[in-house]
Amino acid sequence: MSYPEPTGSSGAVGPTSTGTEPRNSEQIRRDIQDQREHLGHSVEALRDRVTELTDWRRQAREHRDELLIGAAVAGFVIGGMAMLRRRRRR
Repeated sequence: MSYPEPTGSSGAVGPTSTGTEPRNSEQIRRDIQDQREHLGHSVEALRDRVTELTDWRRQAREHRDELLIGAAVAGFVIGGMAMLRRRRRR
């Protein structure tokens, strides 16, 4: 990331990396504040999303059918393996 170089005592700085007009220090401060606010909103949204995705009770409620199917399949597999093991012993 390249930062503009200060020029003279007017407070204006050189062109930004996009080649636009020089900005004064107040414009730069405003841009920094806007970026901080945007970052704050982004972090808040990310925190909400992580909380939503890691809430296992909510996930279980929303995917109840899939959980029941998975449990049934696991039960049949474990039961089948137990039956095979019992037959081999005899």
